[in-house]
Amino acid sequence: MKRRALYGLLGLLSLLGFVGVFTQERVFLAFFAFAVDFSHFFQRKDEMVVDYMNRSAALGFYWGMAATGITAAGTFFLGGQGGYEALVTGLAAGWAVAVVVHALAELFYVTRERWGLAHDPE
Repeated sequence: MKRRALYGLLGLLSLLGFVGVFTQERVFLAFFAFAVDFSHFFQRKDEMVVDYMNRSAALGFYWGMAATGITAAGTFFLGGQGGYEALVTGLAAGWAVAVVVHALAELFYVTRERWGLAHDPE
């Protein structure tokens, strides 16, 4: 499967936002942020874009894992939560941090490239 399809299929996560529309669980509305990933179906991919996606995914993964461990340990030892609750809290925090770091890193890399190309003196 082409990378364009893989990146674009992340947009399917936005469908989980409808859980927040049709139920009282408004926290699911945050999934609508993944709708921007559908734009990858229409963008031309080159080596740099693939490299930026890989870099931002790696950063998101590492920051997410660190946030999972720190949050789980903190809520277990300092917050007084049980093991199961601390782990669930850590996993939720780690996933949220991973998504935010990935999105911000991708935005940074792509914006930096576009800005550089737009201001190229040649």
